[in-house]
Amino acid sequence: MRLMIRGGRVIDPASNTDAIKDVVVEDGKIVELRPGAEGRGQRTDNRKQKTEDRQQKSEGERQKSTIDNRQSTIIDASGKWVVPGLIDMHTHLREPGHEYKETIETGALAAAAGGFTTICCMPNTSPVNDNRSVTDYILNRAKEASYARVYPVGAISAGLKGESLAEFGELKKAGAIAVSDDGHPVMNSQLMRRALEYAKGFGLLVISHCEDLHLAGKGVMNEGAIATRLGLRGIPNAVEAGMVARDILLAELTGARLHIAHVSAEDSVRYIREAKKRGVPVTAETAPHYFSLTEDAILDYDTNAKMSPPLRTKKDVAAVRKGLRDGTIDVIASDHAPHSILEKQVEFDAAANGIVGLETSLPLSLKLVKDGLLDPMPLIAKMSTNPANILGIPAGRLRPGGPAELTIIDPEIFFAVDVNSFKSRSCNSPFDGWRLQGKAILTMVEGKIVFKEM
Repeated sequence: MRLMIRGGRVIDPASNTDAIKDVVVEDGKIVELRPGAEGRGQRTDNRKQKTEDRQQKSEGERQKSTIDNRQSTIIDASGKWVVPGLIDMHTHLREPGHEYKETIETGALAAAAGGFTTICCMPNTSPVNDNRSVTDYILNRAKEASYARVYPVGAISAGLKGESLAEFGELKKAGAIAVSDDGHPVMNSQLMRRALEYAKGFGLLVISHCEDLHLAGKGVMNEGAIATRLGLRGIPNAVEAGMVARDILLAELTGARLHIAHVSAEDSVRYIREAKKRGVPVTAETAPHYFSLTEDAILDYDTNAKMSPPLRTKKDVAAVRKGLRDGTIDVIASDHAPHSILEKQVEFDAAANGIVGLETSLPLSLKLVKDGLLDPMPLIAKMSTNPANILGIPAGRLRPGGPAELTIIDPEIFFAVDVNSFKSRSCNSPFDGWRLQGKAILTMVEGKIVFKEM
């Protein structure tokens, strides 16, 4: 099948492209990126565009007669953004073991609806993904689903118990893209050091869930006046920031690559910024709820706003947003954590942590552009190109000859979040009913349209 996406604003951070172009797709690959008509949203000046046109002319002319004379399916992308397929490097798909919350198929379908062509799933399944058999199972189920590429993340420690390392070599051979004990911090500093050393030897990224369980105690929300008012036990920022500092020092000691998950605290952002200035090989992510919500969301004991790390203060939100703007935080990831009503419609202390995020991540992140915090190019980099580079996967860019994995975004459309319409099997979201602007309207994987709403 041959298809032309016509007149869209192509935003590709990998090639620093921001221009109106036509994208020609055939046999699962991008055949050509040709200059399109001048239109609204074009950001490339005319001189640069003319130079680019001349560079592409010789190659384009060789294919033009063939391409133009063959029948194409046309998708009109006027006024829309055409970007590399979005990548979410932090999701929980729950399968195997907790299929009543989510399956690999429903998670991949939710990803496609959210504009994601690639997702990474964390190992806190049952059984834990700490061996080849579980990794093989996940990859086979993902192949059957085919809505998105799924990369498994293997466990750092056997059984996520933090006592002994999992078999990194076996996990890498099976197809694990990184290792993490996400949901469970590695409390033993010696074990974390060895994990970084061994991961470095196997070329694996270590993704760290930074939480000091001893300091957190039985806390259930951010420590402060609101926790006191609600009579809930608090979690101080140092629970996260202290472990961020430890893991940065261990990465500096070992020279291993470290990725800090779900950054939420002001001090964490500061430590990461300082580490990057020193040349420590550290990258970081945050999630949309950490730059969209504060602890105020819990004032009515809404368990859908209970998560780990917890929602924090306006000061922390401002620090996370600044970290996104200045590049301290490299990636926006959803930390998609589906739970059923069995885990959420209970008293606050007993409720599970986490929210679904695949279908709201992009719209909430687009608000950063509307607020003037980020331009479109760096936003797409944080949701596609940067995670691809950090993970070392062949994705996150649009180029002739490359895979046709892309997302079309309508930045102007308004819609109301309705959890009952989610593709995910769960609907635990504090954003239900929010009116948002901008969303994915088409998602393509290997030239196949896996989601379309246009």
